[in-house]
Amino acid sequence: MALHCTECGFANAEGANYCQRCGALLARGEGSAPGSDPVTATSRIDETGELIPVDIGEGGIGGPALVIRAGGGRVGESFPIAGERMSIGRRPESEVFLDDVTVSRDHALLIRRNDQWYLDDCGSLNGTYVNRERIESRALAEGDEVQIGKYKLTFHAR
Repeated sequence: MALHCTECGFANAEGANYCQRCGALLARGEGSAPGSDPVTATSRIDETGELIPVDIGEGGIGGPALVIRAGGGRVGESFPIAGERMSIGRRPESEVFLDDVTVSRDHALLIRRNDQWYLDDCGSLNGTYVNRERIESRALAEGDEVQIGKYKLTFHAR
């Protein structure tokens, strides 16, 4: 049985959590398995360009992370958040490097304030969006969708 995306109408394979065409979270109706939780597959890109699955359970990545959901052919790439701040932008030195002309060199900053993670726009031309709303600064919660340029990322607090 296919799951149809409520945003673009694409028929996705059974068991999919995100639309393969637009990356939107697929809604689960009455027919979904009781007690089932959505699952996000996480992988990293090795030196040969191959996707390597990453176990985010015990022994895997711990703590908060941003995971690319759509854009730039990097779906599934994960950025564990280490320290108190993390730069996001088109500058190759950025901790989250997003190579897209619609991303500013110093586009946004993920910063910890009082046990909460905030996403701050750094005066970017095209803006930073959380759950499709343009922001200047916003506290992030589990599952929030962050859009920067053509990239859609999901925030996981873990």
